[in-house]
Amino acid sequence: MPSFVRTHATEVSLLGVIIAICAVLSVTTANFFSLGNAFDLLNISSVNIIFAVGLLVVLIAGGIDISFAVAASVVQYGTAIALGWIGGGGWVSGLLIAGSIGVLLGAVNAFLIHRFRVISIVATISTFNIYFGLLMFFTKGVSIYDLPDWLTDRVVLFEREMPDGTWIEITLPVLVMAICVIATWVLITRTTTGRQLYAFGDNPEGARRFGINIGAMQFIAFGWLGLMAGIGGLIQAHYAQEVVPNALYGRELDVLAAVVLGGARLGGGKGSVLGCVLGVLLISITQNGLNLMGVSPFAFKMIIGAIILVAITLSNTSIERLLPFLTQKGTGR
Repeated sequence: MPSFVRTHATEVSLLGVIIAICAVLSVTTANFFSLGNAFDLLNISSVNIIFAVGLLVVLIAGGIDISFAVAASVVQYGTAIALGWIGGGGWVSGLLIAGSIGVLLGAVNAFLIHRFRVISIVATISTFNIYFGLLMFFTKGVSIYDLPDWLTDRVVLFEREMPDGTWIEITLPVLVMAICVIATWVLITRTTTGRQLYAFGDNPEGARRFGINIGAMQFIAFGWLGLMAGIGGLIQAHYAQEVVPNALYGRELDVLAAVVLGGARLGGGKGSVLGCVLGVLLISITQNGLNLMGVSPFAFKMIIGAIILVAITLSNTSIERLLPFLTQKGTGR
């Protein structure tokens, strides 16, 4: 077995599943197998990928956070109000404000977990409800449509007319997503901090004895997710051209399913950016295919729940352990 397949078994398996699903959908639906639909999927998936790479860092560090989507909604409102105070601003000021608010909200989770020794899922369930409750209380559920022109104007990075008269395009969210993906990859694979995050998630007590600052690891992990939530929230507002308080409510489960499907272990210490991105794309392709086939959206939620259940069940049985067994069985040895 090639070493690449052995070391990237999850990613290779996901890619194979994506290819198989695309082949089936290209036969069963009329519009799936087209460049236009592929580019639309990429544009639509950008925000979820930004959220996913942030959540990946938390999962690697052995934590879990389900409050990031609601935090992104809070960031949207806070940024929109702050931009109004400063007279409109621009992309630089908008990203700085959104990122700062996101990091602050992530730091709140890290503080609760580290200072009071609260289990991360319990802490983030609490902040999920607190953030959403405060947001709905102060906004009364009213959306914001009066946003600065720079935020609502579509930015097309690439476009081309196809022979059938349709257009394909890549928009700004894809560029921002690519930057976030590369930055996360550099953080977890090319820095000492990234290696410490893996070590802490794999063996917290061993990491503590080795001298790794546990508090710093938690603040970095949840702060990074907060940063990605802030950026993703602003990009979602740009994509939708409005700020709706409950627009991102429930997105956290889709992203969580995608990340664990991509190979991130819920117990910590494992996960890759490539697997994370492939997991999001698989979820998006599945949802897109079901929509084109006219299947009820409730069926998609059922699939998401099944994915999370299977991921949790198999979290202690890696694909890498299964591959040698399957290979031996297939060769008759």
